[in-house]
Amino acid sequence: MAATASTMLELGTPAPAFSLPDASTDKTVTLEDFAEYPALLVVFMCNHCPFVKHIRPTLAAFARDYQPKGLAVVGVSSNDIQAFPEDGPQKMAEEVKEAGYVFPYLFDADQSVAKAYKAACTPDFFLFDKERKLVYRGQFDDSRPGNGRPVTGKDMLAAVDAVLAGRPAPADQRPSLGCNIKWTAGNEPDYYG
Repeated sequence: MAATASTMLELGTPAPAFSLPDASTDKTVTLEDFAEYPALLVVFMCNHCPFVKHIRPTLAAFARDYQPKGLAVVGVSSNDIQAFPEDGPQKMAEEVKEAGYVFPYLFDADQSVAKAYKAACTPDFFLFDKERKLVYRGQFDDSRPGNGRPVTGKDMLAAVDAVLAGRPAPADQRPSLGCNIKWTAGNEPDYYG
C-alpha cells in the first residue's frame, strides 16, 4: 500500500477559515463555531482509507474523551467523490454513526479547504491553540496498518494535553502517513508531491 506523508505546515500558521456542510446534519459548520474551545483539531480523513480505518475506534474514543476537556474536533473529507463515491456525504453520514464519531464530519467538495491547510494525506492532523495558531501537525501515533504497533494516539494525546494545560506542544513532531487525498483532475496543488 503506497503511503503519502503530511506536508508539515509551518507551526504558528493561523487556522484557515472554512464553511462546509456537515454530512450528518446538512448544517454549515465554520471555524468560528468553535471559538469557545481552548483547542481545535482539524482531521483530514475519508471513509475508505485503510490508514483511517486503522485508527478509527481510537480516534472516536479520543474525541469522546477530550471534547469535555475543551478540545473541539472536526473531520474533513476532501476526496474526489466521482472517483471515490464511498467518500461522499451520504456514506460520510453513515460512517459517523457506525464509527461513533461525536464531531462534525464536513465535506470539502471543491477541495479548497484541503488546499488552504496544505493537507496531503488521510489522516492528516492539524492542532490549533486557543489563538488558533498551529501548534502540532503530524501523526496520531506510530501505528500503521500491518506494522504490529498498537493504536494509542500517544503523539496526539501528548500534544493535546500540553495545549489544554497551557504548555507548548512537544517539539518532536513526525509526519502523519496515509493515503493521498484524491484530487479531482487538474486540481492537484503544487505543494503535493
